[in-house]
Amino acid sequence: MDAIKSKIRTIPHFPKQGIMFRDITTLLKDAQGFRKVIDEFVQRYTGVPIDVIVGLEARGFILGGALAHQLGKGFVPIRKAGKLPYKTMQHEYELEYGKDKIEVHVDAIAKGSKVLIVDDLLATGGTLLAAATLVKKLGGEVVEMAFIVDLPEVGGRARLEKEGYKLFSLVEFEGE
Repeated sequence: MDAIKSKIRTIPHFPKQGIMFRDITTLLKDAQGFRKVIDEFVQRYTGVPIDVIVGLEARGFILGGALAHQLGKGFVPIRKAGKLPYKTMQHEYELEYGKDKIEVHVDAIAKGSKVLIVDDLLATGGTLLAAATLVKKLGGEVVEMAFIVDLPEVGGRARLEKEGYKLFSLVEFEGE
C-alpha cells in the first residue's frame, strides 16, 4: 500500500491551521495509482453479497462509480442537501463547527438491500454515520464502509466501530 500512500499529497494547514489535509487528487490523476485503488477494492468485494454501492459527495462518487462498474452493481449517490432532483430523505448531522445535511432519493435503496458505502477518507466519521443512517431509514443494510485513507487519531474509526460498522481502508496517516 506504500505505492498508494506515496501518491497522496499532504497540504499543511488546510482548511485551517493545524490540519494536515490528505489530498487524493494526486492519486486519482495517476492512472496506475487509481487503478491500484480500484483493483484493491474489487479484490476485497468480489463475491461479497452487495446489491448496491453508495458513494458520498464528491470523491466517493469517483471511487464508488468505478467500483460499482467493475463489480457490476448499481451506484447510489448521497449528496449535500438541495442537489437531487426527485423526492429525497435527508439527515442532519453535526460538524466540528455547525451542522450539515445530506440526502438520498427516497427510492434509491430497496428494502433489504445490502449496501457498501464508499468515500475517500475517514476522519471524524460524521458524514459516514449520517449516510449509514439514511441507508437504514430506507431499509438497507450496511455491509461495510470503505475508503482510501483512514486518519485513526481523529477518532472516526472508533466512533463507527462502536456503532457496529465494519470498516476497510487502504492506508492510514498519522495525525489530523
